[in-house]
Amino acid sequence: MEIHPQILIFAVSLAAIVALSGLAVLLRLGGEASLADEGDAIQAASEVQDGFDAVDLAISEDGAGAVLSDAQGQIMIIKRHGNRFAGRLLGPGADAVAEGTLLTVNSGERRFGSITLHHPNAASWADAINRLKNRGNA
Repeated sequence: MEIHPQILIFAVSLAAIVALSGLAVLLRLGGEASLADEGDAIQAASEVQDGFDAVDLAISEDGAGAVLSDAQGQIMIIKRHGNRFAGRLLGPGADAVAEGTLLTVNSGERRFGSITLHHPNAASWADAINRLKNRGNA
């Protein structure tokens, strides 16, 4: 019985894909990052800026992002980026809108974009972020 070369190429390619998928699972690659608790959010913030010491934070109910502030009044947002987290310190260009428990924060950086969090204190976080605009004029 002779196997057509195209079928053989397909079978070998399929076997290689299955083997690579199995290797990725064994190495625990991929997956979806989530902020499970305050410790996770603080760890992510320290990876964004060394020495950022959060004194207050709000984690989204789904664990996809967080807003943190430090003792100096700096505010950082963290959001899921692939299977990791990315973050930015907010400046005068940032703004926030609260609608009930929904907080939408625009970082002021076009490439970073915005995040949306579900948190009970959305209004107080929006006020704090919007007050950053006044710091640029001080």
